[in-house]
Amino acid sequence: MQENLERRSFFLMLALVTVLFLYLLKPFFGAVFWASVIGVLFHPLYYRLLERWSLRPTLAALTTLAVCVVIVVIPVLFVLGSFFQEGAGLYQRLQSGEVDPGAYLDQVQKGFPLVQNLIERLGVDLDNLKQQVAGGAVSVSRFIAQNAVELGQNTLQFFMSLGLMLYVAFFLLRDGVKLIDLLVRALPLGDERERLLFAKFAEVTRATVKGNLMVAALQGTLGGIIFWMLGIPGALLWGVVMILLSLVPVVGAGLIWVPVAIYLFAAGDWIQGSVLVVFGIGVIGLVDNILRPILVGRDTKLPDYIVLLSTLGGFVLFGMNGFVVGPLIAALFMAFWGIFIREFNIREKVGGQ
Repeated sequence: MQENLERRSFFLMLALVTVLFLYLLKPFFGAVFWASVIGVLFHPLYYRLLERWSLRPTLAALTTLAVCVVIVVIPVLFVLGSFFQEGAGLYQRLQSGEVDPGAYLDQVQKGFPLVQNLIERLGVDLDNLKQQVAGGAVSVSRFIAQNAVELGQNTLQFFMSLGLMLYVAFFLLRDGVKLIDLLVRALPLGDERERLLFAKFAEVTRATVKGNLMVAALQGTLGGIIFWMLGIPGALLWGVVMILLSLVPVVGAGLIWVPVAIYLFAAGDWIQGSVLVVFGIGVIGLVDNILRPILVGRDTKLPDYIVLLSTLGGFVLFGMNGFVVGPLIAALFMAFWGIFIREFNIREKVGGQ
């Protein structure tokens, strides 16, 4: 009786201390999470330096981290800085009236009279639509401008988080295998199941970041390049927006370049519009179908509807981290239920007997 009481009290305190510790780390969730992602993505490079080049663990981890900073962190910081600068400039042009979204709608209306007839048949108030489009453009550009100002004011905090992420990533690269072995010993789920779940975590993380992010980055980059070549203002801004939209299944970069192509046709720029449509369908659209299976692999791909729902849910709950966190939670959910069906489903066992 006394032993059972002590055991239950210990487990209660263990759970309480664990929850408190996780709550303590809550302000650093983003930094710790992306450090874990770096550890998963760059572990093969670390292992290669360790085995083939016979570097010591500390030197191999530092070298791997330096490669990560050069090929990932610095380009991302440059793109984000330029994105916020472009967004702030767009907000100022909208406020001054230099850019008028309503004028673009008027141009489409004049270029395609059938659109006006369709709008009238649907009973849509065109003036109200113009106000909503203009208001939406101002709101989005204001949000980007405010974040640019906030980022400038909190530069020290941002770089502290970045430094914390790299610091944690260093130890995860160097001691990651030991940490996994320790967790396998500590968790009471069965060693085989735990290693399966850790493998699933690494698999989905690599697939989501390496596949989805690289495909989205390539689509957005191609979209920004074609916008720049066609002389469309804010090419860098729209390129980054296309990257973000490409992370969401079904939506994609077409949500940006298709309306721009329609406007070019309406404005009489048939050559530019045709080039954008051909490039959008033949290059940007095919990137997903060609590269995603190569980078991700069809065996690691979740069903499309699960990816869509989990990605959208991840964005709502976790912000920009959600495009990885959402599918990761969905994959672990399916992995847990797969283990349950395989090992604990009584009906399946009875039927098999």
